[in-house]
This record gives sequence, structure tokens and C-alpha cells, in this order.
Amino acid sequence: MGFHLPFFLCLEDFQMVAEAEDSEDESYAIDCPVLVTERLVMRAPHEGDIAQLVELADNRHVAEMLARMPHPYGEAEARSFLAMTKSRRAGIAYALTLAGTDTFVGCAGLNTTDRGLELGYWIGEPYWKKGYATEAAHALVDLAFQRTSIQVLHASTRVINPASRRVIHKCGFQYAGQGMLNSIVAGQVPVERYRLDRKTWTSLRNWVHF
Repeated sequence: MGFHLPFFLCLEDFQMVAEAEDSEDESYAIDCPVLVTERLVMRAPHEGDIAQLVELADNRHVAEMLARMPHPYGEAEARSFLAMTKSRRAGIAYALTLAGTDTFVGCAGLNTTDRGLELGYWIGEPYWKKGYATEAAHALVDLAFQRTSIQVLHASTRVINPASRRVIHKCGFQYAGQGMLNSIVAGQVPVERYRLDRKTWTSLRNWVHF
């Protein structure tokens, strides 16, 4: 399936994060302020991102694929998003920036849902088809299983979003059925749901030779 996990650093400890021991306590709290992959620096969104965030997020093609992104999207929406990321106690949200330039290209994170922890991401349209979503998603999959005790990680995508489906497949997720998503922009829309369990993730990681 073309599965590949890039090397990443959590700059909290300047080393590959250690794999969590299996546990029945599925805590979703994650402490990793900065992730660094081959081409991305994934860090907390901050006020300096607002201009670029508004420029990329004020795009209906992006918003209609997501649940909680409004359209139009202006400074007020950007500030609300920043406040939300600072107040959350579980999961984690990252601004995706290009290494070396700090150019903001999108966001990604691990969100708490009624199903459990779920992978989420979006990339600004000028940066589509460059593999950034896949690179960020791979790092977040590792982070989820290494820094929490979850046994299953979830992901979903609108059925009309083949690019997102490819990202999910490349991360090793398996199809788990269909559901409905309440999108601020698009209303009630059908989605495909996917899941990746810890045993599968461990097996896939063992196939990768660093």
C-alpha cells in the first residue's frame, strides 16, 4: 500500500518518542509542542500565523471538506481557532510550516470525538499535491500511538474527497464503513470512516527500515 513513516522529532525531548505501553487507560492528553519531519515543522498555531491562516482557510474548496471550518473565514474566525487550540485539554493541534521558511501551509491534529481519538488535517490549496498532508499524517499517527495508550485511531473523509482518501490509505487505515458529517459549510454530508489499530500500526512500523 506504499506505507512509509518519515523520521520525526518531538522537540520536547530531542529524540524519537518512546512507544507507550499498552494500557486500558485511554488518556488523550498529548504533550509534544513541536514535531519536525523531513520538510515540515509542526508547531502550535500563534498570532503571527493569522494573515496566512486567513488567506488559506478563506477557501470554500477547503471548508466544504471539513466539519468545523466556516466560510467566509476572516480574522475573527482565525482568532477563535487560536483560542480553541490553546484551551483544549486533550488531543493536539499543529500549524504546518515549511522547514527553513516558517511558511504556513495548513493545519493538522489529533481530535477527540465520540469514537475516540481522530486524525484530522487540511492543506491550503496552493500547497496541494506536494505530499505535505501525508507527511504530517504519518507523524501524527506515530505520535498518537507512542504518546497515548489508545488501541484504535480513527480517520474520516468526505466520499467526494479522493485526495484525503489517499492520505488515509498511505497511513495504513482500514475502511470501517460510512457515516454522516455535520459540516458548517456543506450541511449533512456522507463520509467514509477508517480505523487503524495498534497491532496493525506496530506491524507496519516493523516493515520500515530506517
